[in-house]
This record gives sequence, C-alpha cells and structure tokens, in this order.
Amino acid sequence: MAERKEIEIDFGRVETERMRLNVGPQHPSTHGVLRLEVELEGEIVTDVIPHIGYLHRCFEKISENSTFVQVVPYIDRMDYITSMNNELPYVLGIEKLMGIKVSDRIESIRVIISELNRIASHQIAVATFGMDAGAFTPFLFLFRDREMILNVFEKLSGGRLLYNYIRVGGLLQDAYPSFKNDVLDIIRKVRETNVEIMNLLIDNKIFIERTINVGTLPADVAINFGCSGPMLRGSGVKYDLRKVEPYSIYDKFDFEVSVGDGKIGTVGDSYNRNIVRMYEMEESCKIIEQALKFMPDASEDVHATFPKKIAPKGEIYTKAENPKGELGFYIIADGKNKPYRVKGRSPSFVNLSVLPYISKGYMIADLIIILGSVDIVLGEIDR
Repeated sequence: MAERKEIEIDFGRVETERMRLNVGPQHPSTHGVLRLEVELEGEIVTDVIPHIGYLHRCFEKISENSTFVQVVPYIDRMDYITSMNNELPYVLGIEKLMGIKVSDRIESIRVIISELNRIASHQIAVATFGMDAGAFTPFLFLFRDREMILNVFEKLSGGRLLYNYIRVGGLLQDAYPSFKNDVLDIIRKVRETNVEIMNLLIDNKIFIERTINVGTLPADVAINFGCSGPMLRGSGVKYDLRKVEPYSIYDKFDFEVSVGDGKIGTVGDSYNRNIVRMYEMEESCKIIEQALKFMPDASEDVHATFPKKIAPKGEIYTKAENPKGELGFYIIADGKNKPYRVKGRSPSFVNLSVLPYISKGYMIADLIIILGSVDIVLGEIDR
C-alpha cells in the first residue's frame, strides 16, 4: 500500500481591493449633516475622513455685523441642544470687559439653567447612543424626561430650543413663582429614570459587549488633540473647567468631576465615555440642589445691572464647561456697539478631529458606535 503524504499548500495573503464608502450626510447615525468618507478592507475600517461644511452657519462673520446683544441668538444656534450653556461664556466675557457684576440671584439662576441644559444634552447623548447600539426604549424614557426641562425653559424664555435668555448684565426675566418646585420635580424624575436606564441599557450585556474596548482613546492622545468634556474625562483625565478654573459661582458648590474608571471595559473606550455622561447627570442634580438653596429671594430686579449702552473696548477669551467640552469665545471689541471679531472655540469640532485615530482597525458597525460616543452637534462644527 502506498504511503500517504500530507501536502501543504501556501496560498499566501489574498490581496483585496479596498473600498471607499460614504456614510452620510443624510444617514441618521451621523448625528447631523456629517459625511464620513470611510475606507474599508472587507468590513474593517482602514481610514476615516470626516467632511464638514453642509450647514454654512457663518456665525463668526455674522457677529461682526451684529450688535453685542444681537449676537446671543446666533450663539444659541451653534450647539442648539445646549443653547443656555452657549450663552453663558459669551455674556461673561462682555460683562468682564465692561466691569459688570451681577447679583447672586442672577448667578444662581444662570447656574441652575446651565446644569438643567447639561442634563438635557446628556439625555439626548445617552438616548441616541443607545439607538446606535440598537436599543430604542431608553430613547423614549429619556426624551420624556427632557420635556420637563424644556417646559421650564419655555416658561422662562418662551422658547423650547433657542432661548436668548442670558443677557449682558442679567436675564431676560426673573424666575417664575413655581420655578423651584418645578426644578426639584425634574431632579427627582431624572434620578428615577437614570436608575431605569442603568438597568435597561448601561448594564445590559449586549450593550456592554458592543461598546467596551471599542474606539479606545488614550489620555495622552486626547490631550494632544485638545479634546475636552466627556471625551477627555472618559479617558481618565480629571479636568473640568467648573473645578479647574471656576467661573460664575461654581466655586461655591460641592460636586465631583466624573471620569471613566475602567471598571467595565477600558478607560477611554466608548462605554466609559458614555458612563461619564450618566455620572455627570447626577452631579448636575447635586449642583442644582445647592444652587436652589443658595439663591436669594426675589428682592431685586434682574434687569438692575443692565448697561444702558453695550460698547466695550478690549479683547478677552472666556470659556465654560459645556456638556460636550470647553466652549470658548475670543472677543475683540473696539468701543463700538458691534464686535470687531468673535471667534468660537467649539468642543464638537475639536472632539470630532480625533475620530480617524480611534476608528482604524475596527469594523464598520463599530464605527457607528464610536461616532455616537463622541456626541457631536454639527451646528457648532460648521460655523
């Protein structure tokens, strides 16, 4: 009988042609009019090129032709999910140039509405991130609670998306009589719902496996790219402007800076960026409770410190900790009623720039998860 021999054939590496795929600008998972030019080898992402420039807001140029007061509504339209937060650093900059000091009541209301807007922004971020992973029910729960916050904003400003509420030297109008009770109801509901979200989504085995060790962003890379907000803190960097460089009256309140701890997954991955937003909602609730206690009774007019003429002179850079990161405005004023130059430093623009770095080597399905974990709004990217 003939001896049987094993024959080994070396097929070598099969080279395949790489494919370029456009994701967006109409795709729902691009979170706005963003186009991702994705290079694929099979289902593996080898390169990602974000293309922006579909909104053409021209905010910075429009500001040069608007009065200082008229600029505020345009700022609302940058990150239109966090309009209250957008207004604060700009107004603080003008007030500093003009030497205006507002009352503790005004400062308290500003902090409360800013933290409410932070919660509302994170509710959208967590809800849509769950949608990207295939979970629909948390989206309904979080948007239901967000309506309570929008109801308060509507009573304060008349708007549910764009507010024009924080004014140089004060506010559009004072808080209404049941403001405190409404805000406390929101805090109670947010805490109840977040427990449900943890059970439904965050601790869900399928969600964990979809998000852990995906799109990992090392701390040093996050710092080098200039990332901020949950993108930076998700990588374990304990940096929050409310603590590091306190503005308004944040130095009067006790709260923790939430960071990705890596208890599940890896520090800096998509899961840890998302869990930071969950933690921050609770910290915002703590700040609001303290601000409500600190807020003096309505003994003075919130218009009392309104300047008769807004025509500052000088230049200043003011920044604030927005839900998505550091929002800053560099303002040059030449003594006229219109700014000579307003430059916006938007966190979504900077955070998006790191997407190609954290997406390579993952599957195309993971790219959707990674982009969702960044939490962008195109209004402040194409400005």
